[in-house]
Amino acid sequence: MTQAEKEQDNGKEKERDKEKEKEQRGVKRPIAPPTVPDPLQEQIQSNFIIVIHPGSRTLRIGRATDNLPVAVPHVIARRHKQSGQPRSEDAWLLREGLNKAESNEQRQNGLKMVEQAIWSRKMSNGVRRTPVSAEQARAYNCQIRPAVLDSSSRVKWTNTAQQPPHLVGEEALYVKPTDCYDVHWPVVRGQLNVHAGPGGSLTAVLADLETIWTHVIQKNLEIPLKDLKYYRCILLVPDIYNRQHVKELVSMLLLNLGFSALIVHQESVCATFGSGLSSACVVDVGDQKTSLCCVEDGVSHRNSRLSLAYGGSDVTRIFFWLLQRAGFPYRDCQLSNRLDCQLLQHLKETLCHLDQDISGLQDHEFQTRFPDAPALLYQLRLGDEKLQAPMGLFYPSTFGIVGQKMTSLQYRSQGHPEDPHDELYLLATHSKQDQSSKSASDRKAPSRPGGALDGDMSGQGGAGELSDVPRGSGGAGAAAQGEIETGPAQAECLMVVEGEEPHLSRKSAMLSQFEGKALGLDKAILHSIDCCGSDETKRKMYSSVLVVGGGLMFPGAQEFLLHRIVNKMPPSFRRLVDNVEVITRPKDLDPRLIAWKGGAVLACLDTTQEIWIHQREWQRFGVRMLRERAAFVW
Repeated sequence: MTQAEKEQDNGKEKERDKEKEKEQRGVKRPIAPPTVPDPLQEQIQSNFIIVIHPGSRTLRIGRATDNLPVAVPHVIARRHKQSGQPRSEDAWLLREGLNKAESNEQRQNGLKMVEQAIWSRKMSNGVRRTPVSAEQARAYNCQIRPAVLDSSSRVKWTNTAQQPPHLVGEEALYVKPTDCYDVHWPVVRGQLNVHAGPGGSLTAVLADLETIWTHVIQKNLEIPLKDLKYYRCILLVPDIYNRQHVKELVSMLLLNLGFSALIVHQESVCATFGSGLSSACVVDVGDQKTSLCCVEDGVSHRNSRLSLAYGGSDVTRIFFWLLQRAGFPYRDCQLSNRLDCQLLQHLKETLCHLDQDISGLQDHEFQTRFPDAPALLYQLRLGDEKLQAPMGLFYPSTFGIVGQKMTSLQYRSQGHPEDPHDELYLLATHSKQDQSSKSASDRKAPSRPGGALDGDMSGQGGAGELSDVPRGSGGAGAAAQGEIETGPAQAECLMVVEGEEPHLSRKSAMLSQFEGKALGLDKAILHSIDCCGSDETKRKMYSSVLVVGGGLMFPGAQEFLLHRIVNKMPPSFRRLVDNVEVITRPKDLDPRLIAWKGGAVLACLDTTQEIWIHQREWQRFGVRMLRERAAFVW
């Protein structure tokens, strides 16, 4: 052994001796922390993630690895618990506000505006369209008698001989009206269908959703409920969401169904993920509501969110009204019959268009196949009715809805007892800091006439204090002062409190008046883009208008919407925007599936691993986890 090796061994022995002496004196050695695998870096398999997109009429659900989701009518039929109980059935195409005294007059006035708009726009050959009156088609249709195709339609009512407690999807749609079942649609116009009638309580609606979703997961996805503890879930919610409803849905998925973790994200952002766009003005035309939101780099601009209380079902209903004016040969058709509603939806999807070059009278045929009735074939002649119906989206007065709230803005959080440090807390503490700093500056500054009055106003929440409230805080001050300046859609639903300043009350009245108006689709797009903060962001939005959902799937819709936007956009932006683009089928995908596809893309991103809300965390912290982990400002 060399001299150097001996010295090295002696040094190691001395270190060991020193450590023994420290232990004997009670001095503990520093313990190196064990290497713990970071849970955020845990590899998550996409086939164990279920994406749920609950729509007003259709539920889309599937594994993140599936090419297409399972699409099921979002309806449930529950058997009566007692014999002789009266039946209740939620309406499909009918809604409140249609039977007012002004409804028919409003509908007629809207139709006149539609006819004027059709005449004013020239066809591609430069010639104006020749208008076709309903009387020309009516003279032919009133003479039509159906032809019998088959003595049996081969469509049967759902078999309820075993008296199942509930039926879901197609089975619920074909429940015989005389059977003892109540039919409920748990989601209406993008929100939970909470109402005062039977089955309208929040508890009942959540129970319906849980039953529908568990049925589809077990039957269509073939996943036993006991295995959901190995699965994660991505839930898509509307851009303008009800915080209480989202909280209850998260509790239902994590605690009742037993998913191990969950992500909540907005439909508009997921639509950009599904279409592969970084920024877009997302226009989601659904069956019962139309939502608009500007998304930039995966972030939804809170100020630009807008929800319109009309959609594809309203187009179907106005199409039926136009068919009746043209002498619709199927004269027993009723909007209260769910099978007739299905037929009208089919006719709208196959006949309606927004192609200005299609003009004149055209002959069509359709079949009726109902249970306990023969299959019939009808001839039908139509003119401009096929173009007038979808134009109701741009002239919503045609729908004849009176006395209903037609435009919704983002509601301000009312606070929650489980989340004491929410935005209201931050706003209050911020105001106190402003008051203390203001008082300190007043003490240092020399006195001046009227100083006491200024101090009183600042202490009572006057205009000077409101202007300092941060715009993102979501408080009443931000809604009243800063948000109206850039457009009403930026403001949140204000509460007028006793002793409120007069100018705040006036602006609250302006907002309520704005919410009562029914904006046309093109005007709503311009309004949403105008509420963006900078000209550069507005330029991006005009360059990428993404249309998703199934409510605008008409031939010629892309060119028609583009023409309306270009003609109505501010002249200053016509010079700035190189190319206004309307995208209706990104990547040739079905626009109804874009948002769900985006949820599946979200499941595969590494950056989403830190926004999962785990079951134990939800049990311990509750709604606070949404504020901490949600990918949008809660």
